[in-house]
Amino acid sequence: MTNWDLWWWIILPYAALIVFVVGHIWRWRYDQFGWTSRSTQLQERRLLKWGAPLFHYATFAAIAGHVIGILIPKSVTEWMGIPERAYTLFSGIAGSVAAIGVLIGAGILIFRRMGVPRVRATTSAVDYLALILLGIISVLGIYLTLGVQQFGNGYDYRHTVSPWFRSLFAGSPDYRAIAAAPVMYQVHATAAWAILAVWPFSRLVHAWSYPLWYLWRPYVVYRNRRAAPPPEPGTGGRKWRKIGVPY
Repeated sequence: MTNWDLWWWIILPYAALIVFVVGHIWRWRYDQFGWTSRSTQLQERRLLKWGAPLFHYATFAAIAGHVIGILIPKSVTEWMGIPERAYTLFSGIAGSVAAIGVLIGAGILIFRRMGVPRVRATTSAVDYLALILLGIISVLGIYLTLGVQQFGNGYDYRHTVSPWFRSLFAGSPDYRAIAAAPVMYQVHATAAWAILAVWPFSRLVHAWSYPLWYLWRPYVVYRNRRAAPPPEPGTGGRKWRKIGVPY
């Protein structure tokens, strides 16, 4: 093992994961008021209406595709009876659509942040860095999916990148696997670790702010100001209408 292999394929991934976890904990404890997307909808709406949904939905689709392609071994899909050509074709089409969506959505948001002065004033350098990294990841993803896997030499990353990624979480990094991958796959993986390290310090943290607690929060009781019908005999007082809505 060379020093390059030790640093790039073992130390860097674990360092990025540690920064990702510790950074979120620190941000939540000391910067809860900044734990937000810092919406700029009031400054500009037209571009945001198109860029934000496209970027978010395409990003979720791309993450789901990577989880399926990297975490599920090739032996599992073979055991399920999925032909290799069908898997490659589906992953290529779906991955390319998701990557193009991320790229276009991020492009609209970057143009919006750079072209609208009021929006540009609310954007930090870390946010620009996160968008640039996402753009690099998307461009490389399109190139690797279409240029290499579909219309190129048909390189199968599940023999190199996937085993290395899974080995990191198993505690025994297989650096030889990723070292044997083409250089563009290595750059793609490095950019992914970089975005994980940047994530806690950018507005990307709002991705974890799902209001699930809203489903079981109590109702607020509103009383109608209009005069209620006369009370029924035996009730002993006025009967109010109660409307239950979440607050």
